[in-house]
Amino acid sequence: MQTRRFGRTGHMSTLAIFGAAAFYTIDQANADKAFEQVLAAGINHIDVAPSYGDAEERLGPWMPQVRDRFFLGCKTTERTKEGAAAELRRSLSRLQVDRFDLYQLHAVNTMDELDKATGPGGALEAVLDARREGLTRYIGITGHGHEAPAVFLEALRRFDFDSVLFPINFVLYAMPDYRRDAEELLRQCRSRDVGVMVIKSIARRPWADRPQTHTTWYDPITGPEMLQKGVSFALSQEGVTGICTAGDVSLLPALIQAAENFTPMPPADQQRLIASANEYATIFG
Repeated sequence: MQTRRFGRTGHMSTLAIFGAAAFYTIDQANADKAFEQVLAAGINHIDVAPSYGDAEERLGPWMPQVRDRFFLGCKTTERTKEGAAAELRRSLSRLQVDRFDLYQLHAVNTMDELDKATGPGGALEAVLDARREGLTRYIGITGHGHEAPAVFLEALRRFDFDSVLFPINFVLYAMPDYRRDAEELLRQCRSRDVGVMVIKSIARRPWADRPQTHTTWYDPITGPEMLQKGVSFALSQEGVTGICTAGDVSLLPALIQAAENFTPMPPADQQRLIASANEYATIFG
């Protein structure tokens, strides 16, 4: 699988980054089978969070054996210094590691959330302390929703984050405001040497009243041809390091294959894909 430099961290991350949200409600035996697929594919970057159900407990037994093989990123949804500091240490314990490579302010979806996390007594202060203590090397920010690119542009004005994680897919790029802000955010990340992880690359539509067939919180694209197009579209945006695999282990093999098969999507093909967005729906309402 191809690798790309994850911004100023210098880490050469695989195009597929293991999204451990797939371990949200899974037993250890099935988690082990899925993680063996991750190892076999040569994936070298993990994204996990305490808000991902059982994910930390499922990864924990593996980490003492494979820690040096992975760039390990974790997150906090806490907004206060005290809360974030406690959550970080709980995650270290559950994952059975003594440090993270990256620790992120998680789900910062609005300006109000950004104010809380980066203001006096906010979670960012705890992460800065953790960096001074050697508990993390780098600091990032993650978010979801239609405001995410605009929020992160402001976040980069306030603090020199090492990475961002936000949604990119062709449905969102059919929304002029989202595309404008996302492309500006990617430009800023390139100029600042900030690593970029992408989520929701294969999001098809919300579940709404349809039966939920996957553990993803959105209805995913599953057909091989369209799944490849979704992955290739996201990875073709300049400045993107890699995609986080989706929150369902049943999708992991197809996403690994799509990353392994990636070739840049020509601009004309990207435009045709964006033009088809009316057949889908944004998952953020």
